[in-house]
Amino acid sequence: MSARERLSSVDTAWLRMDRPENLMQILGIMVCSGRIDDERLKRTVARRLLHYRRFRQIISEEMDGTWWVDDVGFDIDAHVRHSLLPAPGGQLELQKFVAEMASTPLNTARPRWEFNVVHTADGNSAIVIRIHHAIADGIALIGVIDSLTDDRVDAPAHREHPATVATERPARRQAEGSGDTSSTFWRTVIEPLADAAQASLSLGGNLWGQYLGLRRDPGGIRDYASVAGAIAHEVGRLALMPDDSRTRFKGRACSAKRVAWSEPLPLAEIKAVGKVLSCSVNDLLLASVAGAMRSYLVHHGDAVEGVEIRAMVPVNLRPAGDGEELGNRFGLVALDLPLASDNPLSRLYATRARMTALKSSYQAVLTFALLGAAGMAPRFIEEQILRLLTSKTTAVMTNVPGAPQTRFLAGSKIERELAWVPQAGDIGIGVSILSYNGSVQFGLITDRNMVDDPQRIADQFAHEFEKLLWLALLEPPDRLTDPQLVADDVLALSRGSGRPS
Repeated sequence: MSARERLSSVDTAWLRMDRPENLMQILGIMVCSGRIDDERLKRTVARRLLHYRRFRQIISEEMDGTWWVDDVGFDIDAHVRHSLLPAPGGQLELQKFVAEMASTPLNTARPRWEFNVVHTADGNSAIVIRIHHAIADGIALIGVIDSLTDDRVDAPAHREHPATVATERPARRQAEGSGDTSSTFWRTVIEPLADAAQASLSLGGNLWGQYLGLRRDPGGIRDYASVAGAIAHEVGRLALMPDDSRTRFKGRACSAKRVAWSEPLPLAEIKAVGKVLSCSVNDLLLASVAGAMRSYLVHHGDAVEGVEIRAMVPVNLRPAGDGEELGNRFGLVALDLPLASDNPLSRLYATRARMTALKSSYQAVLTFALLGAAGMAPRFIEEQILRLLTSKTTAVMTNVPGAPQTRFLAGSKIERELAWVPQAGDIGIGVSILSYNGSVQFGLITDRNMVDDPQRIADQFAHEFEKLLWLALLEPPDRLTDPQLVADDVLALSRGSGRPS
C-alpha cells in the first residue's frame, strides 16, 4: 500500500478553503453517561479509527502537488486528549469550549483530527471531535464515528474495526497522481462528475450529453475549450443569481465563533407531521430554521418584509455502495429561505416547492465539478470560484442521519450527538441537523460579528416546529392545503403563545 498519495482535486479545494476566520473543520460532540474510561477510549480509537489511513497521515504541500503522507512519528496521545472545562462546567462552558475549538487550527504537522474529552458538572463526559474537511465529508464521517461505537454496553473492549466498513480506495487516489495533463483532468474532474451524475435524481441533457460524447472519445478531452465552455455557461447562471437580502446575518467574518444547540425533537413526531402536511422531514426542519431566523430578526426590530436568505445545502452524490468511502463526494444547492411571511404553513410550502425544484436540477453536480476544477486550478482561480459561491449566501445548512438506535462508546452510553458544519468565505452561519436514537438535534454555529447570541435562534427552532405540529393536529385536512385558510388560526396561535411568529 502506497505511503504517499495525491489528494483528490475536490479534497484539495476544501483544504485550500481554510481561512483564519473560517476553518474547514467539522466539529461534533458525543455526550456520554458518566465518566468515560479515558484509557479505554484511547485504545478504541487506536484500534478502530486508525483502520482508516487518512487518520494516520499528514498533508504535505510540495512543489509537485499536495499529498497524503504517512506520519512515521504518529502518537495517539497527541490526538486523544483530556481538557478541563472552567467552573461550573455546565452547558454554557461546554459551548464556549466548542466555540474556542472552532477557532483553533488543527496542527498541520500531524494528521488533522483531534478528540478532546471533557467532564461536565453533571457527572457526564463529552467528547469534542474536530476533523478537517479534507479528510472526508459529513456523510462519510458519520460512518467513521459509528464504527467506533457498539450496539450494547457489554461489547468486547478489544473488538477490532468492523469488517463491513469500507476504507479509502487507493487505486483511485494513486491514479490521480500520474499520467499526462489530459488524463489527470479526466480522472479528477470528468470522472467524479460522471459518478455524481449517476447518483443524482436527474441531470440536464446538455451536460450529460457532453459527458457521454467525451467518454466515447477520450481524446476529445484535449479540447479544453468545449469543456470549459460548458462549465462557463453554468457558472454564468450561478453568477447571475441575484444577491439574497442584506440582513444582520451577513457581514465580514472574524475568527471568534459562537455555538448553540436545541433540546432534541422526537423524530417520530416530525415524520408524522410531515405525512399530514405532505412534506419531507428535511422540508419541515428547514422551514423551522427559517421561522427561527425570522423570529430573531423580529426580536431585534429588523424589517422582514420581502426578506429571503440563501443557504447552501449539501447534497450527497455518492454512488450506491460508496457511503463509507472517505473524501468529499457532495455538491451544493442554493436554497432561498422565505423569512417575510409570518405564516409557518406558507414558509413550509414555499420551502418544499423550492427544494423540489432543486432536486430536479443538476446544480449539485455542477458545484461538485466546480470544486474539482478549483482544486486543480491556481489558488487565485479558486478564490474567484469561492467568492462566487459564498458572496450571495448567508448560511450553510446540512441534515445528516445518525445512528437510529442507542450506541455505546468505550463502554459508556451515548446520550446525545451534536455536529457543526464549517462555513467558507464570509459566511457567518452554519446550521447542522443530526438525528440520533429517535431524536433530531439542531446545532448552530455563528460568527460573533453577525450573531453573538445564537442560543436565541436555537431555542426558537422547537417553537417553530410546534406551530406546524399544532396545525397538523387541529386543522381539518382540507384547510391545510391552503395556508391562507389558516392564517387567522396561525395569528391566534402566535398570540396565545406569547412569542413572535
